Amino acid sequence: MKNVIVSLFLIASPVLSFGDAHLSHTKINAVEPLNSSVWEPAIELSESIWENIRQDAGFLRKEVLQRAVKGYRLLAETGKMIEGKPLTLIDFDLPSTEKRLWIIDMETKTLRHVSLVAHGRNSGDLHATSFSNVPESYMSSLGFYLTGEKYMGKHGVSLRLDGLEKGINDKARDRAIVIHPADYATEAFLESYGRLGRSLGCPALPPEHVEEVIELIQDQSCLYIHADQSHYHEKSVFAS
Repeated sequence: MKNVIVSLFLIASPVLSFGDAHLSHTKINAVEPLNSSVWEPAIELSESIWENIRQDAGFLRKEVLQRAVKGYRLLAETGKMIEGKPLTLIDFDLPSTEKRLWIIDMETKTLRHVSLVAHGRNSGDLHATSFSNVPESYMSSLGFYLTGEKYMGKHGVSLRLDGLEKGINDKARDRAIVIHPADYATEAFLESYGRLGRSLGCPALPPEHVEEVIELIQDQSCLYIHADQSHYHEKSVFAS
């Protein structure tokens, strides 16, 4: 296993702020790859969660859940996140016609929310196939994030995200990649156009549940955005 490290960033910010101004990052300790003492409990935990939620999880795949739980355990074990925070998972291997966002209560190992979610404009049409960490690429970014603080932006109540993976998603805050509501991320839009609309790189959600979602996952919980991309698995400390 390569001795790869990734820089993580946390934020010291008000719970509610206004506008889309970027906030400064505070660098914290790097994360080492998982060893067996962390990975084996992650497998057991993912098995337990899977048995609880599989009937209601739609197109969630067990192997994607396992990768998400692995990263969650790494963050908890290294003190970057408080154990018991929710786990949010997005699978961009699925088309935008499917509900491909899941929120899991890690204390009760139950499913709290399932939702449609839009991807970036330049990541693809029906399917997201291209990803970037580059400002103004208008693409989604893969990997692990910590949720930040909610704020009132141009889309309404939104949630800042901090990418944890250097070179993969660590420019998320500089790019203003946030969770926000969007009329193009709704069932009505889907029925009219056969797919969701697309964002400038943000994971955009249906407006009717976004405030509930933000209240549930704000303030440094784990978000994992998945796609089967070889360059991500070669570069990510969470996949090593």
